[in-house]
Amino acid sequence: MCKLRLLKVLNFLESNNFFRGKYPFGDYITYSNQTFTMDEVQNLWRQNGCVEKYGRQLVVRIDEFLKPAKTNVLCSNWRNWEQPIIWFQNTTDATASQFFLKNVHPEMRSAAAELFGPSEQLHSRPNVFGELMSFLISPSPEVKEAVDMVLAGGPDPDISLHMRMLMNRPVRAVQAALNCVRKAMHNLPNQRKRRLVLVSDTPSVLQSLIDDISRFAEVVHFDYEKFQGNMPSIDHDDDQNMSLRVKDWGPAPRWVAFVDFFLAARAKHAVVSGAHRRVGTTYAQLIAAFAAANQLGENRAHPSFSFMSSFQRTLLSHGLSHQIGWGHAWNRFGGPLSCRNQTNHQCAFTPLSPPAWWDGPWQSPIARDVRRLSMYGVGLSGSGAVDEDGLVSFCGSRKPTVRTLLLVQ
Repeated sequence: MCKLRLLKVLNFLESNNFFRGKYPFGDYITYSNQTFTMDEVQNLWRQNGCVEKYGRQLVVRIDEFLKPAKTNVLCSNWRNWEQPIIWFQNTTDATASQFFLKNVHPEMRSAAAELFGPSEQLHSRPNVFGELMSFLISPSPEVKEAVDMVLAGGPDPDISLHMRMLMNRPVRAVQAALNCVRKAMHNLPNQRKRRLVLVSDTPSVLQSLIDDISRFAEVVHFDYEKFQGNMPSIDHDDDQNMSLRVKDWGPAPRWVAFVDFFLAARAKHAVVSGAHRRVGTTYAQLIAAFAAANQLGENRAHPSFSFMSSFQRTLLSHGLSHQIGWGHAWNRFGGPLSCRNQTNHQCAFTPLSPPAWWDGPWQSPIARDVRRLSMYGVGLSGSGAVDEDGLVSFCGSRKPTVRTLLLVQ
């Protein structure tokens, strides 16, 4: 116990509760017995006499990824750090931990490459986050009750469709998503009527989608207003924050997202991501990764699972340049190499582990990301190549930032 090394990167959950002795969103997620809260770690540290017997204090070293002047993600050899716990702060998507792939220390790069696989082979890379989730989390009893209510004793869905519409109803986005769902179903063995889970942040599009999809598949959807179970509430936003959240996530209570997540992750064959603007959001990525990992059970050897992105043609007129935001699956394809003036809807196979760099096939950065990477000391060419010598020089000119939090002394 006293030789513990822990890297905490699960910030897409909820960091503050982690240090209050609570599990993130513990009312909705059940955690594996292999996990610990910080209260439990501190108690074990004291019980084992780590300070008295071995002189090892329980110290957390904090690295702030979103602060380029302070993060050590590219310039330090974390394997040599002495602190038993490292908190990699503000790693809210699949990007930050993959920055180690360009760390200037060869052993850091090697460890990252072993974990994430080569960036040039997107569809054969390990499903890192899906495997982590399948090991660490499951729905709470209340959330599982809601999921079971929707499935009503029937089989798990074949496909899940997530529509990120931001309270909009563009007809082209719906048409593109329907085409993508049909393509996903066409790739499945035998043609019995399939079962599909529909998830959306915009209630106004649900009924029309249900009507359209019901012509060729059975549609299931969680209607939280009909749920009779007891579900703890986590909605404490003021009016201004509530307005922003409704625009971003829709009007449903926040806990509904957990039911939708675990329901959609029951998909056996495919997850389709459709959107008004940005396709392949972090939420859709996590659903797909979790669903794919769930198909690796004892009786499900060599599953064929697909994550597909549905693009309406208006999103493709300028290539993928509008897929901004590091957490979006297609951001790394938005630069000069992105194909413009496409006139048809597209349904694209999407990697379960989206790339964090821009040097793979057909990848290239948008100008915004070139500027942002320069703050980390990284020079990017128009084709996404990294100026390795420049990064080494940058790292040699800066001092590492050390920020720690003492928990047990």
